[in-house]
Amino acid sequence: MNSIHYIGLDVHKKTLAFCIKNPLGGLLRQGQVATDREALKEWISTLPQPWVGAMEATMFSGWIYDLLRPHALDLKVAHPEMLRAITAAKKKNDRADAERIVDLLRTDLLPECYMAPTPIRDLRRVLRYRSMTMRSAVKLKNRISSLLMETGIVYSKKRLHGRRYFQDLLERLDDVPPSVVDLLQLSRGSLEMFQGVQRQLLRALHHDPLIAERVRRLMTIPGVGEVTALTWVLEIGDPHRFSSGRKAISYCGLCSAQRESGGKEMRGPISKKRNKHLQHVLIEAAKLAPHWNPELAEVYAGALVKGHRNRATLAVARKMVTIMLAMEKREVDYRPQQQAA
Repeated sequence: MNSIHYIGLDVHKKTLAFCIKNPLGGLLRQGQVATDREALKEWISTLPQPWVGAMEATMFSGWIYDLLRPHALDLKVAHPEMLRAITAAKKKNDRADAERIVDLLRTDLLPECYMAPTPIRDLRRVLRYRSMTMRSAVKLKNRISSLLMETGIVYSKKRLHGRRYFQDLLERLDDVPPSVVDLLQLSRGSLEMFQGVQRQLLRALHHDPLIAERVRRLMTIPGVGEVTALTWVLEIGDPHRFSSGRKAISYCGLCSAQRESGGKEMRGPISKKRNKHLQHVLIEAAKLAPHWNPELAEVYAGALVKGHRNRATLAVARKMVTIMLAMEKREVDYRPQQQAA
């Protein structure tokens, strides 16, 4: 049987540095290859078989992972934060980085991170694009308001973005430069376009057969809506990768950073090392969920006694993570705590 070959990959936008070693650490080959599909396919055909590879997680890693994975015994993706701490060195270049990655892989010290299946990553990309369109829509709403305020136009803040009210407002504008009217109409048209796109994307995601049942199950929780359920499913991926609720809470960025030395422990603000998409959605959902869910309302009230509203909101978000993780692992619909007991 042929011995396994180990390959370390340092991925960049235009080039991919590689280093190939045998199990004993002997250098077999190293170099660079262009990061385009044809060049990589040609490079794959020259690799010694069988091989195991590792690369650092970057924004370019996804499609390269999908291209290389069928040709490898195993292909791992390294956690960039943990890898940076391990490979800190005075000498740093692409060739040296690839060699460090292959040495960590060969000695089973590679800090591996989770790589979601390709279909989940495709749907996640759509959801994040939908979030981008919503941010653009909010910017346009703010711009419409500022244009009206700049020209001294009185308007109803609550009704401004209704179609009929906006048309009536345009017809009643007097002593306003024509350029402002044109900008208002242009902004309104762009706003409707963004809103239509996000509704279309959300509808397609909700009914996708790959995740439809998981989303339906999570939406049985009072206070968890369509966007929260979709974000959880697509950002978490496989719920079984979290052995406990605490690890899921840490991944979502709902706990504070810990610093302990010499028996003294210090806690800071909530950690910046988190899934920012999931953290934002969960915190926003936690602000409204207690109005609909008695169990979460009780958590909010108990935390509010000990601190302020932000602390209570975080407690609700953590409780939501615990509930959703348990439901996903057991594949059951939501039951209030009293009924479950």
